[in-house]
Amino acid sequence: MRAQSKHQLTSQRFFHDVLPTIIFLLPGFGLFFLFMLGPMGYSLRMSFYNWNLANPEMSTWVGFDNYIKALNDPVFRHAVLNTLIYTIITVSVQMVLGLCVAVLLNQQIRGRAFFRVSYYFPVITSWVIVSVLFEYLFNGQVGLVNYVLKDVLHITTTNLRWFIDDRLFFVPMTLLAIWKGVGWTTIIYLAGLQAIPAELYEAATVDGANGWQRFRFITLPLLRTTLVYLLIVLVIGGLNAYVSFFLITNGGNPLDRTHSILTWMYKVTFLKRDFGYGAAISYWLTLFVFLISLLQLKLLQKTADY
Repeated sequence: MRAQSKHQLTSQRFFHDVLPTIIFLLPGFGLFFLFMLGPMGYSLRMSFYNWNLANPEMSTWVGFDNYIKALNDPVFRHAVLNTLIYTIITVSVQMVLGLCVAVLLNQQIRGRAFFRVSYYFPVITSWVIVSVLFEYLFNGQVGLVNYVLKDVLHITTTNLRWFIDDRLFFVPMTLLAIWKGVGWTTIIYLAGLQAIPAELYEAATVDGANGWQRFRFITLPLLRTTLVYLLIVLVIGGLNAYVSFFLITNGGNPLDRTHSILTWMYKVTFLKRDFGYGAAISYWLTLFVFLISLLQLKLLQKTADY
C-alpha cells in the first residue's frame, strides 16, 4: 500500500512539476540543437574533408590534414599572434581602467548618473560605425590623429601609416576596443562593488585601515568572482575579434599581415572556398578558447580571505 502511494505521489509530482518544465524547455532546446549544435557538428565533419561545396558527397576525406595545415600556415600563425597581442592589451587595460572608473563612480559624487551613462554610451554604439570612425581618425593621409601629432604637437615630421605597418595598426585597434568596452567592464565592476557589505568598510575604518588597505584586503578579495567572470568573457571576446579587424584593415591588408584568427578564417572559407580548412581553423580557435577559460577558472577560483 505504501509502495503504491509513493508511486502515485511520484507520478503526480512528475505531471505537475517536471512535465510542464520539460514542455516549456523543449522549444528552446529544439532551437539550440537546430541552430547551434547542428551547424557545429556539420562544420566539425567538414573539417576532416577537402570539402566540395557544390557536391558534398564528392568531398575527399583528409583526416587531420586541415588541422596540420593550419599549424604549418605562416599566415594563420601570424593571425594567432596578432589576436593574442590584441587580447592581452585590451583585456588588461579594460580590467584595470574599468576597476578604477568603477571605484570612482561608486562614490557619492555630483553627476554620478551622468558619468555612468557617458561611460556606457560607447558600448551600445555599432561596431561598424565606430570602426569607420576610427578608420577616419587614423587615416594615413587626412586623419585627425596624424594632424595633431604632426602639425599641432610636432611629435613626428611625417604622416604615420597606421594601417599599413603591421605593428602600428595595433594602436587604433586596441584603442577602439578599450574605448568601446571599458563602459561595460565598469558596469560589471559596479555591480560587484555594490554587493560588498558597507559594514565591512566601516569596521575596517574603525580599526584604523586607510583607503588602500580597505581596497586591498576587502574590495579585491570580494571582487574575485567578478574578476574571474570579466577575465573569461573579455578573453573570449578578444579572441573572437572580427568586425573591427575586417573593416579597418580590409581583411588583413597589407599582404595578410593584419589578420585576426576570424578574418583569416573568413578569407580562406568564403574567398578561397576552402571550407574544410576554414572549419579546422574555427575548431582550433574553439579549443584555444576552451583551454584558456579552463585555466583561468582553475587559477582564479579561490575562497576570498579578508
